[in-house]
Amino acid sequence: MLTPFDDYPVHQTPLPLAHAGGGHPDFYDRFWFNGYTEDYYFAVALGIYPNRGIIDAAFAVVHDGWQRSVFASGRMPLDPAQTQVGPISIDITEPLRINRVRVNSADSGITADLSFRARTAAFCEPRQTLLAGTRPVMDVTRLAQLGQWTGTIGLPSDSLTLGAPGIYGTKDRSWGIRPIGQPAPAAPSPALPQIFFLWAPLNFADECLHYMTFEHADGKAWAKTAAVLPVIGQNAPVFGPGSEAEELADARHQVHWAPGLRRSQAATLILSRDGRPETVRLEPLLTFRMRGAGYLHPTWGHGRWHDELAVGAEEHKVTELDTLDPSCIHVQQVVRATWGERTGLGVLEQLAIGPHSPSGFRDLFDGAP
Repeated sequence: MLTPFDDYPVHQTPLPLAHAGGGHPDFYDRFWFNGYTEDYYFAVALGIYPNRGIIDAAFAVVHDGWQRSVFASGRMPLDPAQTQVGPISIDITEPLRINRVRVNSADSGITADLSFRARTAAFCEPRQTLLAGTRPVMDVTRLAQLGQWTGTIGLPSDSLTLGAPGIYGTKDRSWGIRPIGQPAPAAPSPALPQIFFLWAPLNFADECLHYMTFEHADGKAWAKTAAVLPVIGQNAPVFGPGSEAEELADARHQVHWAPGLRRSQAATLILSRDGRPETVRLEPLLTFRMRGAGYLHPTWGHGRWHDELAVGAEEHKVTELDTLDPSCIHVQQVVRATWGERTGLGVLEQLAIGPHSPSGFRDLFDGAP
């Protein structure tokens, strides 16, 4: 099947571009953005699932003690450049530099018109491949950029103006194979499901820091990266020569888990830069439960068929979400980051399911000791 993208010289297999991932049902292609201050946080996600014929999206805001979300899901359009579903759209104004996000959900009282401009060049994380026996569980590529937002957000009882020069945020574009939708039948594993993931993109005035790790239950990393990303000028390259990051030789983390939960109450990154140890201390300021963008959501989970078009919304008091419920395990925390003499702002994403010895987790969803 042909689409307008087939007119561009970007093919990498003999197939038309609409034929994705060798037909694997869990192939996806997703936009993810967040933005934050010390007082509020928002996130937007939009994903397409070509081999399921589905597009879905969500926009969520944490502000004044509430987490509010609007969700949309529908049939994927034939043209993959139509990145809109229901009231949520993402426009690629200038590739890898400027994006526009719009939300118009009158029923939920949530609106937005936001522009993201990259502060760093695009950084490609190492490919993340995980097998269960011979079956691929994950095979993902992700790029990250740190940036700034301007625009407005409307809420049921308030409005937020993101004036120039804007507030900090992150762009995440990922694609590949990841568990989505209804799982394919498979023999049950004798071991508990297990994943441990930390992701920390941090904005500072003069340069940015990116840290990511996936770990097995014993704490050994199976995918890991740490890099310093220069802050770029308005017309500096965002890819290719002149856009390189400084990848660090070594980095590790220490997470101080909140007792009884799987959420940090403090964390530290220990870096090795030019042979010298450097420490970045992370102080959580507020928490976003990723269910607000569809992750592990019992109803609006990614890649599920609802109807030709379905739109929904929810709101929760933040204090009501501080639980070990599976839908609340996956979080992003806005963190104040202290790196030597510098203070910045970023997020620490945490997903810990199943055992992880260094953290003291022994069961599927037990809390920290």
